Amino acid sequence: MPIFSYLLISYLLGSLMAGYFVVRLLGRKDIRVEGSGNVGARNAGRVHGKVSFVLTFLGDSLKGAIVILLGEYFKLSPELLLGGLGFGILGHVKPITLKFKGGMGISTFIGGMLAFEPLTALVIIVGFLLFYPFFKSFTFAGLGSFVLIPAFFYFLGTQPLVVFISAVLVMIIIFIHREDILERLNKRAKN
Repeated sequence: MPIFSYLLISYLLGSLMAGYFVVRLLGRKDIRVEGSGNVGARNAGRVHGKVSFVLTFLGDSLKGAIVILLGEYFKLSPELLLGGLGFGILGHVKPITLKFKGGMGISTFIGGMLAFEPLTALVIIVGFLLFYPFFKSFTFAGLGSFVLIPAFFYFLGTQPLVVFISAVLVMIIIFIHREDILERLNKRAKN
């Protein structure tokens, strides 16, 4: 499979927004004009409850996993697999299907990382459990756990370029959440 085709397919898969479909089907609502207006799992849960959160999370995670599994099927290098995941995240954040207004990319990132290296599940869980008592925030603990993934790959002896690309993906996820991070930091400063 040509690299361009793989990256394009990855982006288009990322552009299929689970939250939009789940809330439209279950709640007969347009998630883009409800709650925060974000089409990700957190807003789906806010707008239409836990079932919508879970289904949206699973649907968006599946996109990331499919991107990785598709690349593996075509025997692409690990670097290209993570590049494809980056394009899948881009599709989720800036979906052509919803006028480039999408989610925050976390579910797609998690699904892709678990398909790429299943042991990252332990890294995310342990990292979250370590960080949560200090931050008292799901967002900060979750993002903090992602920071451990490149270090985990490094200690596994993974190729340096894979470690670097995974670090870039984590930085992109943190950058996407910059407004949420600043808002939470400002609230803490005021308390």
